[in-house]
Amino acid sequence: MSRVKRLIDSYGKHIAVPWREVAAAQRVIFCVYNETDELRLRAKIDEFELVTRKAEHEWILFDLTNSFGEWISKQRYASSYFERPQLLNTVISKYLDFIDEKFLSFLIESNCSDNTVVALQGVGSLFGFLRVKDVVDRLAPKVKGRLVVLFPGKYEGNNYRLLDGYDGWNYLAIAITPDKEM
Repeated sequence: MSRVKRLIDSYGKHIAVPWREVAAAQRVIFCVYNETDELRLRAKIDEFELVTRKAEHEWILFDLTNSFGEWISKQRYASSYFERPQLLNTVISKYLDFIDEKFLSFLIESNCSDNTVVALQGVGSLFGFLRVKDVVDRLAPKVKGRLVVLFPGKYEGNNYRLLDGYDGWNYLAIAITPDKEM
């Protein structure tokens, strides 16, 4: 069985367990997979939805993949940022605000309830711009149900490493890997 299929199975077992009312940080689930499986995971994203609905929960998918391009294209001085990328450091916090506003609009349009799983795809596209932890900290309190972060990287001992590219961070979310549900 492939790693992606094993991840879907582990996720399905976890999401089927009855939910109890908990704080926002405890409603976050990281589905951690090897970054080389990104395309395989995207091809099987519907299977995550199927197991979620089988567990009698709603499912919506929010994709961050193109968010940086959408945000930068709306910036007045975008061409300056391309010429001198170091200038981005002065405005990158506005990118997080952009994601936050877009996410909130998405939740409102989707009419989410406390029975909805909101899946966050494309977090690898944040690499080099924002920390996933900062994005999750901002978005998690807005989700009434569960926030599932599809996370390309590694998880070891409560430490997450995005794309295995730099030192990670500790986060108290539930981690699900292809090999086991945590």
